[in-house]
Amino acid sequence: MTTTFEGGPGQLFIGGQWCEAADGARTDVLDPSTGQVVTTVAEAAASDVDAAVRAAREAFDNGPWAKLSGRERGRVLHRVSELIRENADEIAALESLDVGKPISLCLPVDVLTAADEYEYCAALAQTLDGATRDTPMNAHAYTRRGPIGVVAAITPFNFPLILSSSKLAPALAAGNVVVHKPADETPLSALYMARLLQKAGVPDGVVNVVTGAGPVAGEALLRNPGVDKVAFTGSTAIGRHAASVAGEALKSVTMELGGNAAHLVFEDADLEKAVGAVIKGFVFNTGQFCMGGPRLLVARPLYNTVVGILADAVPGVPIGDPRDPGTVIGPMAGEKHVRKVEEYVALARKEGGRVVCGGERLDLNGGFYYRPTVIAGLSNDSRVVQEEIFGPVLTVQPFDTEDEAVELANSTPYGLASGIQTTNLARAHRVADRLQAGIVWINDWAMLDPAVPFGGVKASGFGREYGPEALASYTKVKAVVVSLD
Repeated sequence: MTTTFEGGPGQLFIGGQWCEAADGARTDVLDPSTGQVVTTVAEAAASDVDAAVRAAREAFDNGPWAKLSGRERGRVLHRVSELIRENADEIAALESLDVGKPISLCLPVDVLTAADEYEYCAALAQTLDGATRDTPMNAHAYTRRGPIGVVAAITPFNFPLILSSSKLAPALAAGNVVVHKPADETPLSALYMARLLQKAGVPDGVVNVVTGAGPVAGEALLRNPGVDKVAFTGSTAIGRHAASVAGEALKSVTMELGGNAAHLVFEDADLEKAVGAVIKGFVFNTGQFCMGGPRLLVARPLYNTVVGILADAVPGVPIGDPRDPGTVIGPMAGEKHVRKVEEYVALARKEGGRVVCGGERLDLNGGFYYRPTVIAGLSNDSRVVQEEIFGPVLTVQPFDTEDEAVELANSTPYGLASGIQTTNLARAHRVADRLQAGIVWINDWAMLDPAVPFGGVKASGFGREYGPEALASYTKVKAVVVSLD
């Protein structure tokens, strides 16, 4: 299969025009289900990134976008949402091809969530107002909110469409302009969306897309003095570097980083629903989900029962070709991601863990498949428990008291998401309040909506995406004080 785009296959999108990289370099894009090349895209050099930032700066300083009213920008973003829905099947197929996501999930999860985000931000665009402030001065004081300027949006491989929309939609709603650097492994939906945004009426230069390697294109974008804000989603290690570079220039930063969420199952949980949520929490997107639930903490009276249920149920979750509507677990995004999982499972065995099920690759059509794996018997200081694996691996640990459950849940450096399974309403609220996480789900997993903010604490980052909190992060506040003397 060959994927093409307006202006040629996989070109850069700068200033409203499709163009090749300055040095003509290109890179392969693989189908994770077969390991075969499906297309090539331009590989931006630092000079290409500089051209994209200059185009964005020109569009912000001299173009119409920032000067439009929020209502006018909202109309354009609403049209973006409509176009996503009109082209939903095509976008879903592209995302499935690029990432290896099951097609049965791409449409209802990735594509429609992106459409909802643009629709939500279209409405939010009209809410950018200030406030008057009462002071003892003989003055009239008020605040105004305005766009920050040029936003560098750097997004990861696991949810290309959703995690680019969660940055572009609020940034555009606030009147900013964007240079988007998608993951080098999964750039296709970013290029598709550049064309769609232009069709919806986003002016030239307001959205620019530069594909290429992180150490080259990403680094150049982080260090470009024309960038006013960095919005980054990715690993904690790279996020630390990105925040450090941005900090040198005192740029505004939003960081959505790694996670290693705990899923707590108390003795009063509805066991059937709890196990379903647990499985969803660690196999969704083949475990390549920063808000996944790879650490299962179970009340000791239920521990053996839950481990036994998982041993029987997990191998039965359909794994295979992402284009098959019956597939629930597709391939991982690439060879290096499978190898990382293999290394952690080998380490778990060395640390005394018992592989309850899985623990090996699946040889299928040359793709990057790994069987969903459940591991019991590891201590809490195990690296496999403490570190982010980012694959379909679940560790299971028992606890005796509510306090111990909370202590174990909070014991890693991360704090992005967490979950609670209980039928005790008081316990649900009490434990949720004590968990160090940006979002807590009760009696389900991965309940996300554009109106509900998400983001992390500790090593999982700072700032929030979704909700009005996201829109606020793409604005700057100016105070105006008028003397009445």
